[in-house]
Amino acid sequence: MPERTEVRLGEYQSVPLDIEQLTSRDIGRLHALQAGGHLTLRPDRSGWRLRADSSVGVLILDRVRIVIEPKFAIPGERLMSWLAYALNAPTPVRTMSRHWATGPEGYADLVAAALLEQCERLVREGLRRDYVRHQSVEPVLRGRLDFAAQATRRYGQLDQLHIRTFDRETDIWDNRVLGTALRVALTVTSGSDLARDLHGIAGAFPRAATPDAALRALDRIRYTRLNARYRPAHTWARLLLRGGGVTDLLTDLGSTADGLLLPMPALWEAVVRRLGAEAAAPRGGHAVPSRGERGITVRGDLGNASTFRPDLLLSLPAPDRPHRTLLPVDAKYKRYDRHGVSAADIHQLLTYSAGYAPADAPNAVIVHPQPGGPAHRVLRVDGSRGRLGTLHVIGVDTHAPPQRAAAWLTERAASVFGPSPH
Repeated sequence: MPERTEVRLGEYQSVPLDIEQLTSRDIGRLHALQAGGHLTLRPDRSGWRLRADSSVGVLILDRVRIVIEPKFAIPGERLMSWLAYALNAPTPVRTMSRHWATGPEGYADLVAAALLEQCERLVREGLRRDYVRHQSVEPVLRGRLDFAAQATRRYGQLDQLHIRTFDRETDIWDNRVLGTALRVALTVTSGSDLARDLHGIAGAFPRAATPDAALRALDRIRYTRLNARYRPAHTWARLLLRGGGVTDLLTDLGSTADGLLLPMPALWEAVVRRLGAEAAAPRGGHAVPSRGERGITVRGDLGNASTFRPDLLLSLPAPDRPHRTLLPVDAKYKRYDRHGVSAADIHQLLTYSAGYAPADAPNAVIVHPQPGGPAHRVLRVDGSRGRLGTLHVIGVDTHAPPQRAAAWLTERAASVFGPSPH
C-alpha cells in the first residue's frame, strides 16, 4: 500500500482534500466522526473540505494521515502535562523533551511514548504474576485430578490423567491490556525510533484477543496494593484503546476511524474539576455530587425530564452561617480571554447559582483557558429587585505548568470562594 499523505491543521481550522484522497470507506468514517461532533466534512468544488472542531489528535485513513494540532488553548509542548494532570497520572518524562511540531510526530506519538515509559518501568520492576487455572491431560498427576473428565473421557483408564492446575503466570488481564495497547500504539505512531521501542517492549506482554476485550477488562479491573503500580500504564492504554477520550473524560461511541482523538472540552472539564477541588481543599472545601437530591430538574415539559448539572459543585464552610454553602463551577472551553461571556452561559450560571448557592449570595464560577497569563473578572447581574447573581470568570494560564496554575488559583481562593473559616 502506498505511503499515506500527511495533512496537518489546527483546532477550528479547515483544509481542502482532493476527491481521490478519500475512499468511500474514509467518507463513512469521517461522517461517523462528524455525527459525534469531532469534525465536519463538506463537499466543495475541488473535492472535500475538512474542518476540525475542538478535538485534536491523529486520524489514519486509507490514503491520508490527518494530524489535528492544538492551537487555541494549550500549546503542543504543554498538552501532555495538562492531560496527565487531568487524569491524575504521572507526567511522562520521555515526552517532555518532544515537541508537537517536530517532524511528522504528533499527539498520538506522545501518548504512545507515555505508555512505553510506563511499560518499561513495569518490565524493570517485574511484571505481576497471578494464579491462572489450566486444564490439561498429563501422564502424571500434578495439581488436582478432574474426576468427572477422567470417568467420562478416559472411562477409568489411568494412562492419561485429566488434571487441573493453578500456575503463577504473567498472562493475566493486568498485562494483557498493556500488550494490546502497545500493538495499537504501533498503528498510530509515525516516529521510527518510537515504533522500534514499542515493538521491542510489546514482546514482554501477553495480549487480549481484541481491543474491545481489553477495554472491557480495563472497566472490570479494581486496584489493590498488588496492582496499584499498573494504574498509570492502564490510564494511557485506555486512551489508546478507545481511540478518542478516556473513561474519566469521555466515552467515545462514534469514532470508527483508526487513530487517536482527544476532545479538548472534555479534557478541560477534567482539568477544572481537579483545579477547583485542589484550590478549595486548604479552606476546608471539597467536591460533592451534583445529581440526586442536589440536582436541578425540569419536569412537566414534552418528553423526558431534563437536568442542569455543573461540571463541579463545591461544598465550602461558611464562618457566618450554620451550614456549609454550595458553589457551582463550570468549565468553558471558549475564548473568554478575547470576548465577553455569552448570554446563554450567563443564563446557565444564573440557574446554577439559584439552584445551589445561598439566596443572599447567588455566586457561580466560570473557568476558561487563558493562554499567556491568568485573569479574574467579576460579572454582576442585577434586576429590578436587586442582585440576581455574581459570576466569577477565571482565566487559567494554560501556557504555564498545571501546578503553577493550581497555585495561582489557590491564592485567589479568598476572592472566589469567600473568606476562610479559620
